Amino acid sequence: MLVRARSSLWMLLGFSLVIYMGHLYICALVVGIQIIMARELFTLRKQAYEDKKLPGFRILIWYFFFTAMLFAYGRFISRQLVNTVTSDKLYYKVVGGLVKYQMVICYFLYIAGFMWFILTLKKRTYKYQFGQYAWTHMILLLVFAQSSFTVANIFEGIFWFLLPASLIAINDVAAYFFGFFFGRTPLIKLSPKKTWEGFIGASFATIISAFVLADILGRFQWLTCPRKDLSTGWLHCDPGLPFKPKSYPLPGWIGDYFPWKEWSVMPIQWHALALGLFASIIAPFGGFFASGLKRAFKIKDFGDSIPGHGGFTDRMDCQMMMAVFAYIYHQSFVTSQGFSVELILDQIINHLTDEEQHDLHFQLGKILRGRQEELLLLLE
Repeated sequence: MLVRARSSLWMLLGFSLVIYMGHLYICALVVGIQIIMARELFTLRKQAYEDKKLPGFRILIWYFFFTAMLFAYGRFISRQLVNTVTSDKLYYKVVGGLVKYQMVICYFLYIAGFMWFILTLKKRTYKYQFGQYAWTHMILLLVFAQSSFTVANIFEGIFWFLLPASLIAINDVAAYFFGFFFGRTPLIKLSPKKTWEGFIGASFATIISAFVLADILGRFQWLTCPRKDLSTGWLHCDPGLPFKPKSYPLPGWIGDYFPWKEWSVMPIQWHALALGLFASIIAPFGGFFASGLKRAFKIKDFGDSIPGHGGFTDRMDCQMMMAVFAYIYHQSFVTSQGFSVELILDQIINHLTDEEQHDLHFQLGKILRGRQEELLLLLE
């Protein structure tokens, strides 16, 4: 427990420093963790004897990984990338072209890797090669595809990265301590140390923490403002209605005992309860999946990168599911469902040629002039 606590303290200090440094540094941390997780998982099925007979095969596996990274991150941060180079016309055209044809570029990069795989197939190693090919794609699907949503959450506002990640950590720690002191009833065979007492106690602790943490984190613009480019400057913005407190009147009998007449709550705190519920009930199944995977390979931990904790995969198993849910929840229930002027302008600038933009300007002018003439006729 002492080794585990010491490692947790160092991770917390380092994590806090990265949060303070801003969005790009957090993204760099996420990418670094993803690479380490991929290395830990690729190593599980690595067979040195077979790899010696297949020079370059490990490079092919990492080629697929970085192609997937280019596709996922290109989709999530294309707008921020374009906004960063708007001051330079040449860079703007180059980056705009890359963004426009990003899907085509990534597709043919993948096809090139697929052809590379076919051309490297060797007799007597077919089973191993196809096994590694399938294993690589499972890693991309279960690890990279899910955790890449973390980057999308970061640019929507550090709040949407920090709160879900914190809730998973709180749930993990609470489950450990509730299970250690009160655990009696086994929860699931895949994880013999997990108990119902730890699971239920951690659920209550996580949901309460979600409500309180949302109130604390929601007060800082540095955490709530979305990042619209790839700069590192300080952020100032209108936090929006979810982060503006609303007052609710309290029942009259409470005033007989306490001096409060109303209760001020941010709407985001009610949303945080949904995140806390998911983090405490659904996200742990990511950990159970990881436990089953370790049992299948007969290992205790995925690695030894973090003393007392195992590898990074051991610590990030629940974070992946949480990142996807946080992104989907934010897009479905928090952000405006309509088309904002900013979004429309972004689509026009990034996806229309100069000639198409001029034509759009002409057509809009024609429509507005027609409406103005109709209005003048009505006034007459």
